[in-house]
Amino acid sequence: MHVLLFDDPAIRPHLLPFTFTRPVAALRCGILTIAEKWQQRLGAGSVGYLTQPYLQAKYAAGQVSGPALVVNGAVCPDELLARQVQALAPGEGLYDGELLVAAHLADASLVAELIQDGLSNTREVAEPVTVISRPWHLFLNNGAEIRRDFALLTAGRTSQPVGDAHTIVYGAENIFIEEGVKIRAAILNAEDGPIYLGKNSQVHEGAIIKGPLALCEGSHINAGAKMRGDNTVGPHSKVGGEVGNSILLGYSNKGHDGYLGNSVIGEWCNLGADTNTSNLKNNYAPVKIWSHVAGRFVDTGQQFCGLMMGDHSKCGINTMFNTGTVVGVGANIFGAGFPRTFIPSFSWGGSAGFETFKLPKVAEVAERVMARRHLAYDEVEQGIMQEVFEATSKDRIWEKAQ
Repeated sequence: MHVLLFDDPAIRPHLLPFTFTRPVAALRCGILTIAEKWQQRLGAGSVGYLTQPYLQAKYAAGQVSGPALVVNGAVCPDELLARQVQALAPGEGLYDGELLVAAHLADASLVAELIQDGLSNTREVAEPVTVISRPWHLFLNNGAEIRRDFALLTAGRTSQPVGDAHTIVYGAENIFIEEGVKIRAAILNAEDGPIYLGKNSQVHEGAIIKGPLALCEGSHINAGAKMRGDNTVGPHSKVGGEVGNSILLGYSNKGHDGYLGNSVIGEWCNLGADTNTSNLKNNYAPVKIWSHVAGRFVDTGQQFCGLMMGDHSKCGINTMFNTGTVVGVGANIFGAGFPRTFIPSFSWGGSAGFETFKLPKVAEVAERVMARRHLAYDEVEQGIMQEVFEATSKDRIWEKAQ
C-alpha cells in the first residue's frame, strides 16, 4: 500500500518559516522526521509527499493514482495509531475530532476532495494524537518523541559499546550507539531519558550530555559542550556551547560557546561564535512570536520560547536574539545590539537596519556551504529559493519604501 503524507492546508501556513522549504512531514521532532516515523511504523518501503507544487520536484509524491493510505503530515504516530491506520477499510477515514488523521482511498488522486469535504465512513482515534501545528510544538514534543523513536529504532537490537575508558556513563541501559560512533572523555547521563548516537557521529572531549538526546548521523557535539536535555542535533550538524530543549533540523552548525534554548534551527544555518538566545522574558510573561499567517505577533502561551530560524540563515559572532525571535529563510544577521524579533526572509543587516539579501548573493553562499557536504545547490534548490523569495517580498517593508 502506497503511503502519501499530505500538508494539511489548515496547518502548513502556521509552520512557516520551516514549511517554506519542506513539507510538514519533513520536519524533524525526536530522532526522526515525521515522514520517517510513519515509514517505520507502517513498514512502508517509501512514502510520498503531497505538498506545494514548487516543493514537489524535491519531495516527490510517487504514485498518485490507485489505492493509498493518505496521512496527515503534521501527526506524529505511535504504535496504537499506526495499527488503527493499517486497519482502515477502503473508503474509511480516521479522525481526531475535526482533524483528519488518515484515510484509505481507492484512488489517491481524490485526496484534495477528501481534505475539503471529508468522508462519510469514519472512525475516531483511540487516543488523542500528537499534532505539530505550530513551530513551538516541535521543541515542546521533542523529549517525548525522542523516547518514542528510541524505542522504535532500538527494539531487538544491540548497541555498540562506549569504547572509551575515560567516558563516564550513567543509565547505560538507556544509551544506544550506532556503528562508527567516536566518543572521547565525555559524560553521558541517560538516567532521565535516552541518548541516541547515530552512525558516524562524534562526541568530543569534555562534552556533558543529559538525555533525552538525539545525535543524528554524521553530527558532532564539540569539546566542552553542555547538552541539557530534550535536544536533537540533526544529521551532519555541529553543536557546541550550552543547548537546552532545541532542535537543529540538519546540516547546521552552532559550533561555539553561547546559549541556545527552546529553539528550532533549520537546515544550512550557522550561528556565529558566542551567539545567545533569550528564551525567557524578564517579566516571565508568555512569549509572543511572529505569525506569517496573521501578519502579527501571536501569543504562544509558553513561558519559554527562543529562536525559530528558517533554512539557509546565518548570524555573525556575538549575535543576541531576543525572546521569541523568528528569522525567515536566507537571512544574514550581524552587528551589535538586539535585532528585531521578526527578521523577514532574505534580510541582510541587524539592529541598525536591513536591506535585501539578493538571490545571486544568496546562491553564492549556498553553493559554498552545500559543497562542503558534497551536495549541489542545483536547479531544484534554486527554484525553491526563488519561490520563497517572491512569496516573502511583502515582508521586506524596506523594499516598498524604495
